[in-house]
Amino acid sequence: MNEQTYKVYGYRWIVLLFYSLIQAVMQMLWITFAPITGDAAAFYNVSVLQIGFLAMSFMIVYIFVSIPASWTIDRFGIKIGVGLGVILTAIFGFTRGYFGDNYKMVMIAMIGLGIAQPFILNSITALCAKWFPLDERATAGGLAVMAQFAGIVVGMAVTPFLVIKFGIPGMLNVYGIITVICAVLFLIFVKAAPPTPPAEVDTERTLVFDGLKHIFKQRDMIILITIFFIGLGIFNAVTTWIEQIVAPRGFSIVQAGTLGGILMLGGIVGCLIIPVLSDKLRKRKPLIILCVLVCTPGLVGMTFVTSFWLLLVSGFFFGFFFMSVAPIAFQYSAEVSYPAPEATSQGLLMLAGQISGIIFIFAMDMFRTASGSMTPFLIVMIGLMLINIVLSFVLKESTMITSEQ
Repeated sequence: MNEQTYKVYGYRWIVLLFYSLIQAVMQMLWITFAPITGDAAAFYNVSVLQIGFLAMSFMIVYIFVSIPASWTIDRFGIKIGVGLGVILTAIFGFTRGYFGDNYKMVMIAMIGLGIAQPFILNSITALCAKWFPLDERATAGGLAVMAQFAGIVVGMAVTPFLVIKFGIPGMLNVYGIITVICAVLFLIFVKAAPPTPPAEVDTERTLVFDGLKHIFKQRDMIILITIFFIGLGIFNAVTTWIEQIVAPRGFSIVQAGTLGGILMLGGIVGCLIIPVLSDKLRKRKPLIILCVLVCTPGLVGMTFVTSFWLLLVSGFFFGFFFMSVAPIAFQYSAEVSYPAPEATSQGLLMLAGQISGIIFIFAMDMFRTASGSMTPFLIVMIGLMLINIVLSFVLKESTMITSEQ
């Protein structure tokens, strides 16, 4: 009987580069209308809420498409599974630009992009497992997640300038062309897997539905899903309402935009540091605890501080530690839920956060005070983060990373 050969290929970084590029593009398409909500409402002659729903549709569609997308990735692999999402992204990204002056067509295109999104977002751990050795996977995942945040920053910063220069339909056309180019690059350069796997642990994974049964029997996965339900829901709600959160304390729209930029910058820097540290130390649990623990004071600061520089410090800490925990948690889930498929475990974490995000977004609006303050529900979220701190201590360390040589 022939022994399996394991080898790490330098081409893995090329794959990660073009994969991360499409991750960034997807988030750029999602955030497009956030910085131009008022102008877009006036251009399309619709309400501000209808413009907000363009982005909200991504979260709603995700709930229904996440598990089928994970099944497709796990069943057919990266090239076909993610490739399907990439092709849909190119089609609907281009369609959104071509019909950029028609709100109904833009809405249809955004729903199409929402369908494509899980095929791309749910695949990070699957791609890392196919191409990277175990002690590089949190690092690789961190770079992919960092690309998502970079896409949000670019979308927030560049969109207003493109609208000024080309108008809203012209801006959407520019993004459509960029999307098609990046999709073609992905399809050319990203391969399904290397000729030989990078590590032994990747050779056996269960089928998707067997994996789901296995996951829900794992104590640590139930805890981690709960942590994501709370944490990612809070992040989605805070980033959605960031201007409304700080406005009652006298901060301007420009200052709210600066806070959003600093928050994302913190996340990008964190993703370059914390996942690498996790791989170097061969530890997951201590880094998860650190991130959950330290990001909580950042949320407290964004809720209460009245000094602008303290607000920015709070936002940076929240972004740095909150966003950088995601790739570690994704990889931790793949390790503790083995042999469940990687896309299935990651998809469940994202699904939990999308459901809670919708709930928290509406709850923040529902419980705002007569003066417009969202502090009451923010206090509730701080309490939920304290629960997350306790839950992070209850997690057991991944035996896969500590035993890997």
